[in-house]
Amino acid sequence: MSRGRVLAAAVALADEGGVDALSMRKIAQALGVVPMALYKHVANKNELLDGMIDALVGEIDPPVADADWRTAVRGRVLSARRMLLRHPWAPEVIESRIKARTAPTPAVMEYLDSMIGIFRAGGFSLDLTHHAMHVMGSRLLGFSQELFSDSAGRAPDPDALSPEEMAARYPHITALAMAVAHDRDSVVGSGCDDQFEFEFALDLTLDGLERLLRAP
Repeated sequence: MSRGRVLAAAVALADEGGVDALSMRKIAQALGVVPMALYKHVANKNELLDGMIDALVGEIDPPVADADWRTAVRGRVLSARRMLLRHPWAPEVIESRIKARTAPTPAVMEYLDSMIGIFRAGGFSLDLTHHAMHVMGSRLLGFSQELFSDSAGRAPDPDALSPEEMAARYPHITALAMAVAHDRDSVVGSGCDDQFEFEFALDLTLDGLERLLRAP
């Protein structure tokens, strides 16, 4: 018995019957153990769901070596899309857990940090990277929805990393967070100008459509 086996069994059961039907009892039955044996590896349902998300993110292909930024980003996003097609219950769980937590799970943070690093290595400024992450949103994880929900009034996470630990573990995310101007009233995330980000994404989309329209 290991945490990995518990999470793999949970993912398989969710694939079969949906995440709403998932229970510790069913996971235990699938593994041939008593339910209490699972709590050594996952403390509760929320920790189980977080672990399942991290297991799925681990299925996303790593960046293609020596690829340009566009190829690298497109390849990983399409890999994330394929992952979600294998696990159609995942988008709702990812969205609900991101909203419930003060920060995404460690594997999601590492993935996002890596994607920011790809943009930066491709010559993007921190400001342009900030806009790019908004435009991509949840598409980075293979589905269309706002990636972060920074709700006001949320209780602090007692297990949150200190700023120094955050900088050491997620250097690109920290650099980006320190670089953007913060707007407390934003509904799309702390530090973001709602109207500007909306118009930036809209104009970028329209520019792309116009380019396609003019293409042979």
